[in-house]
Amino acid sequence: MKRVIIVGVLGLFAIAASPPIALAQNGAAPTIAFDITKAEIDLVLKNAPPNPPDRQLRVVDMGKYNMGVGIVHRGPTNDKPGDPIPVIYHDFTPETYIIVSGSGVLTTGGVIENKRAGTGIPNVMNGPSGGGTAGAGAYSRVVHEGDIIIIPNLVAHGWSQIADHVTYLSVRPDPDRVLPAGYVYPLLLKNLPAPAPALPAKKP
Repeated sequence: MKRVIIVGVLGLFAIAASPPIALAQNGAAPTIAFDITKAEIDLVLKNAPPNPPDRQLRVVDMGKYNMGVGIVHRGPTNDKPGDPIPVIYHDFTPETYIIVSGSGVLTTGGVIENKRAGTGIPNVMNGPSGGGTAGAGAYSRVVHEGDIIIIPNLVAHGWSQIADHVTYLSVRPDPDRVLPAGYVYPLLLKNLPAPAPALPAKKP
């Protein structure tokens, strides 16, 4: 199921991969498609350090906007039901989470208590962001493999009660272009796949 989710969703959003950097010029849309393979995702998950848990895989200039794709792997949390839930929000970049394995409690929306701007999240991932604690009106639910969650920009979101792990893709439209177009996770630059042979030309 994991492979179906990854391949299907990435095909749906038509984003990111080889060649490693391809920028649209003068606002023109790209004329090629981009792939992120399961092998590349597995490579990043296996070799990346545990912190931060969020790795931006690619950012593609789509012409009128940028599109980023990240893979996030979170380990177990030590919180208990009823504990305050830390949340973050992003000023400009909405996210779509596609859960590929594991489960946990995801809290979204509501009032952000103890709100603060700037959490130290690198710009390459989500652009300007802030954080705080989930407050009145926040909605918590358990999410599992196969679930998809759409989180608009400025909406609070945070994880708790992860017993083992949760791993998810994050698809990030970027109409304000706060993400660095052409970015490729450094490990992927060293492991580019060999191109497939060109299709034979059609006979006239």
